[in-house]
Amino acid sequence: MTILLESCQIAPAPGGAAELSLPMTFIDIFWLHFHPIRRLLFYEFPCSKAYFLETLVPKLKESLSLALKHYLPLAGNLVYPSNTETKPIIRYVAGESVSVSIAESANDFDNLVGNHARDADQFYDFMPQLQLTTDESGDKLLQLLAVQVTLFPGRGVCIGLTNHHSAGDANSIVGFLRSWASISKHGGDEELLITQDESLPLFDRSLIKVRPGLDSIYWNYAKEIPLQPPSFPLPTNRVRATYVLNQSAIKKLKDAVLSRNPVDSRARLDPPVPGNYFGNCLSYGMVRIRHQDLVGNEGFFLAAESIADVIKNRVNDKEKIFAGAENWLTEVGPVTQSRFFAVSGSARVDLYSTDFGWGKVRKLETLSIDGEKYAMSLCKAGASEGGLEVGLSLPKVKMDAFAAAFADGIKGS
Repeated sequence: MTILLESCQIAPAPGGAAELSLPMTFIDIFWLHFHPIRRLLFYEFPCSKAYFLETLVPKLKESLSLALKHYLPLAGNLVYPSNTETKPIIRYVAGESVSVSIAESANDFDNLVGNHARDADQFYDFMPQLQLTTDESGDKLLQLLAVQVTLFPGRGVCIGLTNHHSAGDANSIVGFLRSWASISKHGGDEELLITQDESLPLFDRSLIKVRPGLDSIYWNYAKEIPLQPPSFPLPTNRVRATYVLNQSAIKKLKDAVLSRNPVDSRARLDPPVPGNYFGNCLSYGMVRIRHQDLVGNEGFFLAAESIADVIKNRVNDKEKIFAGAENWLTEVGPVTQSRFFAVSGSARVDLYSTDFGWGKVRKLETLSIDGEKYAMSLCKAGASEGGLEVGLSLPKVKMDAFAAAFADGIKGS
């Protein structure tokens, strides 16, 4: 059982801009109707309820406020216009803030942080929800970030983070998380300011060099779909489990191919987009393989070679990285109605090192994959140096079948 102890709003600390308005690039608009990204970071940090409420929570609130001063868009909203002749924007105005929930749970912490199959529904007790409202002009305002901090007395703490993908990709959101954690750990933002050229976010949308009109093409598709309030996919009728690939197993599975999917385009554009650009900077490639070939003995190698070919011929060619972008939506639509497997996260993203002052993350769970028919989460492993963690959310019968196949594969590798 989980009990809500407090609901509050955390505004950016003084000293930042009073207002910030960002146009949405075509890549941002691509994610406009996508479900929110939901992550849980579990920390093994035994503490009392008194310490949690009197010391830890105030410190988290203060550090979040300081972090938001540098990440103003996350305290604002996605503004979806009532007049669709104008395009949506991401906007922050003074007085806006992030919703923060403080909770206490009696759930079994050790069960939650395990890798074995567990009921997926229970994890939503620790996850905040984004709110959709309408202002006096009729424009819809969608929150871009919400936070929940949950205490497991005597065992640990969980930070639940929900963000809208149109605000930024994994690289951007992880950058925010690391900044918040650094401020919490060091008691201020001095460390960030020292390395501001590398760590503080850049919001300049002109850094994304694409042909004019792509944002209008994407908006013309997106505006035909009503903006819906986010909701949890409950009941999921699924279990969640984590599978770890160690470094030696990855090498045998051609990790050089797998570690570059999905594709962050920052360094591949000409000129390169700085790594601290905050927004969406992802390219796209489609690989089509017949199902009967993919499930055959050579299926893995066929998939790896096909993905490598797309990366070589599109993503690594700076002239082609956004080539044909005007057709991406029409290409993706039909595919999502057939056999489709999604990947959330990246093998290059390390969330386990996110230290708020209580040590590294004990367990990461990506709840976003519950909203997909077939999907997996991918990240650097927490307990296996050089390894990868694959998170799955499936009906129990299918998870049992996958677990058996995975165990056989590991034995044979």
